[in-house]
Amino acid sequence: MSRKTPAEDIIKGPTSVQSVIPRTRQNLLKWNGWGYKDSEFRVNEKMIIEFTGSRYPIGNLQLPYFTQWVKDIFGVDLGDRRPPQPLPDTFPEANVSREFLQAIEGLKITHSLDGMDRLFRAHGHTLREIYQLKRGHIERLPDIVLWPKCHDDVENIVRICVKYGAACIPIGGGTSVSRAASCPKNERRTIVSLDTSQMNRILWIDQENLVACCETGIIGQDLERELRLKGFTTGHEPDSYEFSSLGGWVATRASGMKKNTYGNIEDLLIRVKMVTGRTEDSSLILERSAQVPRLSSGPDFDQTILGSEGTLGVITEVTLKIRPLPKIVKYGSVIFPDFQAGVSAMREVARQRCQPASIRLMDNEQFQFGQALRPQHGFSDKIMQTLKQAYVTKIKGFNWGTVCVATLLFEGHDHQEVANQEKKIYSIAKEFGGLAAGDTNGERGYILTFVIAYIRDFGLEFGVFSESFETSVPWSRALSLCRNVKARVAKDCKEMAINHYLISCRVTQTYDAGCCIYFYLGFTYLGRDNPVETYEKIEENAREEIIASGGSISHHHGVGKMRARFYPDAVGDTGVQLYRATKAFLDPHNIFAAGNLDPRAKL
Repeated sequence: MSRKTPAEDIIKGPTSVQSVIPRTRQNLLKWNGWGYKDSEFRVNEKMIIEFTGSRYPIGNLQLPYFTQWVKDIFGVDLGDRRPPQPLPDTFPEANVSREFLQAIEGLKITHSLDGMDRLFRAHGHTLREIYQLKRGHIERLPDIVLWPKCHDDVENIVRICVKYGAACIPIGGGTSVSRAASCPKNERRTIVSLDTSQMNRILWIDQENLVACCETGIIGQDLERELRLKGFTTGHEPDSYEFSSLGGWVATRASGMKKNTYGNIEDLLIRVKMVTGRTEDSSLILERSAQVPRLSSGPDFDQTILGSEGTLGVITEVTLKIRPLPKIVKYGSVIFPDFQAGVSAMREVARQRCQPASIRLMDNEQFQFGQALRPQHGFSDKIMQTLKQAYVTKIKGFNWGTVCVATLLFEGHDHQEVANQEKKIYSIAKEFGGLAAGDTNGERGYILTFVIAYIRDFGLEFGVFSESFETSVPWSRALSLCRNVKARVAKDCKEMAINHYLISCRVTQTYDAGCCIYFYLGFTYLGRDNPVETYEKIEENAREEIIASGGSISHHHGVGKMRARFYPDAVGDTGVQLYRATKAFLDPHNIFAAGNLDPRAKL
């Protein structure tokens, strides 16, 4: 068989991508919550919680176990729904000069002064922001939304911002959970929301070197769909990948659930292009010249762009690794007698470097939550669940109140490869008292990943706050960190007279030297004068406990404005000064003034 020539290895572009998400996002997505308009948890006429729509496997299914779980844990009266406020009919006046607007119109860049377009890009998805949309108001909106279509458009926008003294906040999918997308309320300049969503082309694919170059506005699900049509995948699947953008992944140093096989975003990155604010120079671009897998040429400035959170420039193009699609995908699960046994097994898997594409460990509270979210399929379902529980508790001697479960995702290019992975994992699990629990539990665990965010919006209508936060920690301190954080949250809730609350955790990523731990916190807030401030105080105290217990400021959510006060401790005084010097050089006019990471890093 003749080998392809180099030219044949390149799938030339650019390939225009028809995004699932329209430019006018409010036509498809909720203006005041997560996800699609037609997808939500609600209480039906039988007073049973159900999930609407057909986009997800639990769509149009009644969830009686979840209904009871919500009542038991949070004391919720499902007949006492408190609907959110209606869509606003007035918006703050846009602060845009005639000269600025004429300059934008002269470049023929699509733009909008519409209040709804501005509101949609004034926030991310923190609890505070969504609560403001449902019960209050967003304090500061961008004044104008611009939709560049290519790198050159971005350069022109930045030059105009410098010329007319405007600020610029880049936004991709708008899924930030650190308040990174919010506008500083005291910013007096015109604020431009630079929406990259129309910069979503795949510029080219190199099949020989297994890399692809894409514009950064492309949404995760669009990128994967287009690559899969050609037999490839990035393998990068953060929980937000339905709505988050490639540029956002780079700007926040994102992590995907299958990083064991494909790597985190920094592992996938080959080359990145960013438009800086240095308009006095002949070129505004920060980009290394060589497209190579690795190089030794002094400090790697790609690492400066990674995690910059929109404060140093606008990321416009990314070249990243791709892989052939796996032929075999298989789920699995393991039940352990307790969380300590599960963590020990995860540690051994990491030590032997035999992780499957994904392995996650849920504590007992999350296990019970996952069980509650299963739909009821009649009397036989109850019988089977009773038999399974009896087998685990009566025959195997597990305590249903302490068990935890690991969910597994295996990928490979043939059945033997996957079988070898399974044999290794289940053998290690057995050493720590683990019992194989089948593929159904595993598959359900990963499917539920994409609907959990919808639960937060449901809870808000019944007086329940729920949110997640995460960290990374060395293996030696993982268990103590989990215990300490749970104890701190319990102490705070008791002191604040919060009677109905839940704090749970799961290990979501494993590394040689440590792991990523997610915490989920929920509590009833009805009757409290400042419920958002109450939640933020509890989470802030939990973050202090995390850091005191050896954890990090964040594993992949980023810093934004929400965790900015912890940034100096995370990088040290010298690190802060180095960041400020970098900011001053790359953005001398403080155009990129979102105020993330270090709000003082400005002129």
